[in-house]
Amino acid sequence: MNADAVVLDIDGVLVDVEDSYRRAILESIERVYDRTIRKADVQQFKDAGGFNNDWELTYAAALYVLATTEGYRAPIAEFTDEIAAEGGGLEAAESVVREELRANAGRRVFGRWDRERLHETFQQLYLGADLYRALEDDEPDLETAGFVHDEPLILEDGTRERLLEGYDVGVVTGRPKAEAEIALERAGLELPLEHRFTMDDWEEGKPHPHALTTLAERFDAETVVFVGDTVDDVRTAVNASEADPDREYHGVGVLTGGLTGEKGREKYEAEGASAVLESVNELPEYLES
Repeated sequence: MNADAVVLDIDGVLVDVEDSYRRAILESIERVYDRTIRKADVQQFKDAGGFNNDWELTYAAALYVLATTEGYRAPIAEFTDEIAAEGGGLEAAESVVREELRANAGRRVFGRWDRERLHETFQQLYLGADLYRALEDDEPDLETAGFVHDEPLILEDGTRERLLEGYDVGVVTGRPKAEAEIALERAGLELPLEHRFTMDDWEEGKPHPHALTTLAERFDAETVVFVGDTVDDVRTAVNASEADPDREYHGVGVLTGGLTGEKGREKYEAEGASAVLESVNELPEYLES
C-alpha cells in the first residue's frame, strides 16, 4: 500500500472491550429496567451502523427492551435490520419503535426511556466509583471497581514500535477524551493531541470521514490506512476516499472485536475493506510485504 500514515481505532484494536464497554451496555439496561439483551445482540446493533457511540447503542437496546413490554414481538435481528434500512443509529431506532407500536404504547415506552439514568449507570459501571468522581465530577450511587480495569491489551510492544518507527500514527475513536487517554497510556502510545480524534473532537462521529481526512492533512500523507473493528470503521475509510480523492484511504478490519471468523471477514469485505487481519499485530508485516 506504500502507506505514509496509520490511524488506529482503540476498542477491539488496541484493547479488548468485551468485558468492559460491552458488559456495561448489558448491565446498565439490566439495572435500570430489570431486563436486558444478550451479549451477542450488541454486535447486531454495531452491524446496523451508526452505533460507534456505546451510550447511544445502550439507549437503542433499552428502547428495544421497553418496546417488547408493550407488544413488540420482532426478534432483535429484525429490529436491527430495520434500523439499518433507515440509515442506522439512534434516530433510526426511535423511528422503528414509533412505526411499530400503537400511539399509546409508544408514549408509554418513550415515557419510561430514561437516557440520563442509563448514561449515569453506564459510566459508573465502566469507570468505577473513584474514576467516576474524578472524570464526571459527580458522586456515584454505585460503589464499583469499574470495568475499565478489565480491558486486556491487544497491541503488542513490538507492533507498537514498528508502527511508530515506520509511519505517522494517529487515533480515531468514539471514546471520550479522558477514556481514550486511559487506553492509550495502557498501550504505551504517547501521541500528540493533534494526532487524535475522540468523541469530544468532532460532532459527526464515524463513519463520517472528517476526522480521518483531517489527520491525513496534518500528516501530509498520500496513503492512509485506518484499522478498526466494525463495519463503520471500514465505511469511514471508504467515505474518506470519496471526500478526498487526491489521497488513498484503506480500511483494514481486525477480527479481535465483535466481528470474528469467516462471517466477520465477509462483512468487512462486503463494505470495501482493503484487508482483514486476525489482529493489529499482523499489520506491520502486512504493510511491509
